Amino acid sequence: MKGSNDASAAMDMAILEAVKSDDRLSSYHISLYTALLYYCKGIRQLPFHASRRKLMGFSRIKSGATYHKCLRELVSYGYLSYVPSFHPQLGSRIVLIGIAVEPDADR
Repeated sequence: MKGSNDASAAMDMAILEAVKSDDRLSSYHISLYTALLYYCKGIRQLPFHASRRKLMGFSRIKSGATYHKCLRELVSYGYLSYVPSFHPQLGSRIVLIGIAVEPDADR
């Protein structure tokens, strides 16, 4: 089980390295993506459900417009797949998409 956690941590770091090198992303995007990584708890292929309220709270995004803009842009940039849910108890369906990462030259 420890190997699985190590692999998950390595994947998280690889994804964060790719996010770091993407000049299109602001601190809001990175904060929201970090919140998504936290809520998916290592599940990359299966969809998970998360509510806007929880994601906004964790990412410290106060504006609904900013949250939706960042989420829409993360989808268009290919970082995730998102299917909204209008059900009050069921969160939106989210799938984090694997990113091919090249080693960082400055490390």
